Amino acid sequence: MPAMKIALAVPFFALVATPVLAAGMDAAAIASAEPSRKTLSNEKPTPAGVRLQVLLDRAHFSPGEIDGKFGENARKALRAYAEARQLPDTDEVTDDVWKALMADDRPLTAAYTITENDVAGPFLHKLPSRMEDMKNIPRLGYTSPREELAEKFHMSEQLLATLNPGRHFDRAGETIAVVDTSGDAAPAKADRVEIDKVRQTVKLFDTSNALIGFYPASVGSEEKPSPSGTLKVTEIDPNPTYRYNPAYHFRGVHSRKPFKIRPGPNNPVGTVWINLSADGYGIHGTPSPQNISKGQSHGCVRLTNWDAERVAASVAKGTPVVFTDGTSSTAAR
Repeated sequence: MPAMKIALAVPFFALVATPVLAAGMDAAAIASAEPSRKTLSNEKPTPAGVRLQVLLDRAHFSPGEIDGKFGENARKALRAYAEARQLPDTDEVTDDVWKALMADDRPLTAAYTITENDVAGPFLHKLPSRMEDMKNIPRLGYTSPREELAEKFHMSEQLLATLNPGRHFDRAGETIAVVDTSGDAAPAKADRVEIDKVRQTVKLFDTSNALIGFYPASVGSEEKPSPSGTLKVTEIDPNPTYRYNPAYHFRGVHSRKPFKIRPGPNNPVGTVWINLSADGYGIHGTPSPQNISKGQSHGCVRLTNWDAERVAASVAKGTPVVFTDGTSSTAAR
């Protein structure tokens, strides 16, 4: 497949004024929530957690899947955002960090009317757990309209359901509440990508060495560790076909013959593959956004589908990709 450069931008959605949401998680509560130790929780979604995650996501400092919780991925994004502004590295939402985030004063939630295309499918009855069982499926699509809508707005299915009690996600014309992650502009172009194998992160830097983007990741595994040193982007492949090589000897895959898995958001490498200059390695999406940086990958760098698309939009053929072990000092500080 020839190398190509693609521009994957955040899609436009018809968003309007937000309707009343679930009790305790309405638009006013999210809009006015002030992040603090009392209002943020690692165990349950809170309005403050939603507000913080949406603002970080819009700034291209991704918390991964927006679930309203102040988990490790949200903390990673917060630390990276502070680093980019040369502020102290902390898990606390300081006054300086919060002031910078609040410069984006657009509404955090909006109403979205489900379209015929959203519910058209075809949807998978169930996503097979074994790779071998995926090879004869015509398209690795979503398993439901709810999964599709949650991913469209960078949300967990649970948060989408919480915001929309009693709503039917499989009905065109139904109006639902969503978080608004749309940005003002396309991602800036990256001069270098830095992947930390220990911290499980991906950072983008521009030509002035400024940190312009951050994404939590699953990087390698004991079975197939990620490479070291500097590689380069050699190709960007949207909607990739996954090709399994039995020489990889992935755990749980018993096929002795190569096979292909057709494209789709639930393909093992998601909606985009960024090929690197080491055989079999790349940066890609995932069918399981909730597991990012919480599980291992098969040696590659796994992001949520939407984050992989944003990285793809920021890099080009030849962009350096540096793998570090947490001790690199190249990042802007």
